[in-house]
Amino acid sequence: MIRNILMTVFVAGFLGGAVFAETGVIGKVTVEAGKYDRVDTPVWVSLTGVTLEQGDGVSVVEVTAKGKSAVPCQASVGEDPNVCWILSGKTAAGVRRVFEVRAGIAKQSTQVTVEQEAGYVDIVRGGKQAVRYNSAVVPVPKGASKIFERGAFIHPLWSPAGHELTRIHPSDHVHHLGLWAPWTKTHIEGREIDFWNLAKGQGTIRFVKFNSTTSGPVFGGFEAEQDYHDLKSPKTDKVAIKEKLNVKVWNVGPGFLIDYTSKQKCVLDVPITLDAYRYGGFGFRATEKWKGNDRGYLTSEGKTLENADGTTARWCDVYGPMGEGRSGVLFMSHVENRAHPEPVRIWGKKGFNETFFNFCPIKRDKWVLEPGQEYVRKYRLYVYDGKMTVEQAECLWQDFAYPPKTVFERKSR
Repeated sequence: MIRNILMTVFVAGFLGGAVFAETGVIGKVTVEAGKYDRVDTPVWVSLTGVTLEQGDGVSVVEVTAKGKSAVPCQASVGEDPNVCWILSGKTAAGVRRVFEVRAGIAKQSTQVTVEQEAGYVDIVRGGKQAVRYNSAVVPVPKGASKIFERGAFIHPLWSPAGHELTRIHPSDHVHHLGLWAPWTKTHIEGREIDFWNLAKGQGTIRFVKFNSTTSGPVFGGFEAEQDYHDLKSPKTDKVAIKEKLNVKVWNVGPGFLIDYTSKQKCVLDVPITLDAYRYGGFGFRATEKWKGNDRGYLTSEGKTLENADGTTARWCDVYGPMGEGRSGVLFMSHVENRAHPEPVRIWGKKGFNETFFNFCPIKRDKWVLEPGQEYVRKYRLYVYDGKMTVEQAECLWQDFAYPPKTVFERKSR
């Protein structure tokens, strides 16, 4: 039950087109846009002092001079209950918007679903597939060595128009797996272990289990556990790093807004050293249709196909032709990530002919993972059809790096 709130008074009515049961107010939330203009921005607030248990529900209502209207929302229970929703439309810099959080659940439709099948899960928004995470081992093409077989990666990554933007097991780099994030040159107890280049047979990553899957009106996603296996350990196959991967698709459009959060922990009694190397970390191998001069890159610092490789960036727009138009992915690095703004690895005009992108936090300096300590990296993607402007990219990154401020004021008893 929800503790210490006003007695609920149920009044069936319509707010914002959704059937809503009006209830006692738990508290007020003020959302401050801050320095930046906001457009359809995810927001969330911790419900400090409120206890939510399984079965409890909350609703969110926006309060304006014109009245009150229900807002689709999702609440999380536990030690730190919170509620999230989309700050819909444009909210100009400096503007404040006011919402009420109430006990009870508005009748709202599920817009983002997680559909689980044998060997994979799909996240679907508005009936359109956005992300597939392969939990099972995916076979390699005929003639390729089975050493390249692996699961625990994303492919396909779709555009809203249904185009597949990722590629796996290309003949030039059979170990490339759509959207994936292994480390390259690492050292464990003096031994070199490569989790990226599978042909060495030194390391690999395996799916363990799904901790959770979530569908809802505001977002859908999953948390998966993945293990980094040291295949050359004297004690045979040994887990060196345990990872919790959280992938979330928000109910905003017209593109797909995707959060990718990795939490890694060294589970050995000794540190793991991630050596400085030119690639490794968060990688993307694009469809074979993006090649030559038809592909493109634009970073937050204005770097392009010719000169982006090895530079640092807050975001990078990666795009190419699809059918009669074009599609792309805006990759965003969070300000709290190691080495932010992060070094990027791309294949430019002097490199390979197809499209590869990598946020590489160990490009310039080694990184030591201490036993038992958790290391978090946060990325956001915006997958789209058409063209992305610099202004749109900046707005999306500011929402990610510096989200609107939310202040919760609990209702006095």
